Amino acid sequence: MALFDSGPPVDRSAAPPAPRRAAARLGAALGATAVLTLSAACTDAPTSAESGPRPSDAALAVYYGQKLSFGSCAGYGTTPGEKKQYVEPFECARLTVPLDYQDPKGRTIQVAVLRLPAQGDPGQRIGSLVLNPGGPGGSGMTQATTFAAAQAKSPLLRRFDVVGFDPRGVGSSTPAIGCFTDAERDRGEDQTTLLASSGQWTAEDPRRLAERCAKGSGGTEILSAVGTRNVARDMDVLRSALDDEKLTFAGQSYGTRLGAVYAEMFGRNVRAMVLDGVTDPTLENPQRRLTQQAGFQQNFEKLAAFCATSRDCPLGTDPARATDAFQKLVQPLIDKPVPAGPGRTLNFNQATGGVTAGLYYPEAWPKLIKGLTQLKQGDGAQILKVGDVFGGRDASGGWTNFLEANLAVNCNDEVRRTPGQEARLRADIARTSPYVATGRNVDGVTRDACESWPGEPSLGIPYAQDVKDLPDTLIISVTGDPATPYAAGKVLADEIGGTVLTVEGARHTVAQEGINPCVNAVFAEYLIDLKVPAEDRRCRL
Repeated sequence: MALFDSGPPVDRSAAPPAPRRAAARLGAALGATAVLTLSAACTDAPTSAESGPRPSDAALAVYYGQKLSFGSCAGYGTTPGEKKQYVEPFECARLTVPLDYQDPKGRTIQVAVLRLPAQGDPGQRIGSLVLNPGGPGGSGMTQATTFAAAQAKSPLLRRFDVVGFDPRGVGSSTPAIGCFTDAERDRGEDQTTLLASSGQWTAEDPRRLAERCAKGSGGTEILSAVGTRNVARDMDVLRSALDDEKLTFAGQSYGTRLGAVYAEMFGRNVRAMVLDGVTDPTLENPQRRLTQQAGFQQNFEKLAAFCATSRDCPLGTDPARATDAFQKLVQPLIDKPVPAGPGRTLNFNQATGGVTAGLYYPEAWPKLIKGLTQLKQGDGAQILKVGDVFGGRDASGGWTNFLEANLAVNCNDEVRRTPGQEARLRADIARTSPYVATGRNVDGVTRDACESWPGEPSLGIPYAQDVKDLPDTLIISVTGDPATPYAAGKVLADEIGGTVLTVEGARHTVAQEGINPCVNAVFAEYLIDLKVPAEDRRCRL
């Protein structure tokens, strides 16, 4: 299952989040659309020298010197579906890392790792190819299994060990972030929900959320230690434990943030890096959310035009009126959810979230149209199912901790907003992306879900500003990507040095899925031979 950069954490009244672009470029990108004036102060990104202990530090030698003992994956996986995936020929191991890199002799935690050994001649093996699927909060272990299936005929599987790890706090790594039970999530009570846009919060709600997450995760020190910079440090320890002198990495969506931060902190340790579906390293949370919402609104309108070719389209045959038709369907769900299968209902947050999740890929649009047709008849099961898949609900009914880990990582990464700032952002989102608008006033009833999160944000934006000794990277951008706008690829390439492969189409990420022969060829040639494409190279989906 592909996971995506869901953007910053939001509470139950937050609209779907948005990827990055420089604030100075935002107005031009959105045209006449209202643009939020950034009121939260930016923080300076740490330089490479300030990023924390280096591998040469004596206290870290024990971590960098460990060797992973791969064996059976029994005991790994957090849902029945994952456990069925984590079987031979895959192998699993646990990497020990310090909870706090400033105190490497203190508490340790475990990062779960899955590997598919290289399938070719041992003499042709290059090393490990480390994957990140996005999120944040996505399971790299699951990504490695799906990558192996998608790339079954690729030379990559012959030349590399395919390695996926669950970042600290995620999935099978321990301790894992936990805030809500499966039953609470099924009832739509999970306040970490990514794509919600209705609800009222008091000042106590963010505090209670942080408290229950701390209780379910092993303490406040866990909540404050799962930011991207610590994951990048863990990835460098993993590189050493895999016995790779240099890291070969492929990250998509949020994985491009992780890759860019690793490049800033450990650029000299990179062999090759593919960043697909880029988050702009220069944008704070509000600008990223606005640009992303603009992209989702555009794809909603494309969905409406696609649907309008059918006389029985649930959004009507006039695409210009589709947003109004959609709001008439979903706004009543704020007060009166509809049945959505045995023991479950569909509320407004779940409906807008399910539709937004389906907008990532055109192949999902027929499912959305079917779901909206059913919703008109009072049945929310199909729309709920689309959102369930995005949010990490297993077919058995068990949930991964994707949503909770997403909240935790983003709370650690980014500057937190005051209620006034959040209210202004919500109003701007409703104007930028009216299909998610509640039709209700948000003043005085909205809060940043990260408001009471322990610790201080540690990412620093802009990031990847002091990248040294980094080889040429391959950056892949899709022209019609709704979640991570195409232009962000060029921004990142300018920041860290890299070559952009333009892919013409309308989906979010493409390389790891193995669905396009043109992209597959460039992807493999770069990773194997370190050959970047020509600057004007283009692929078409």
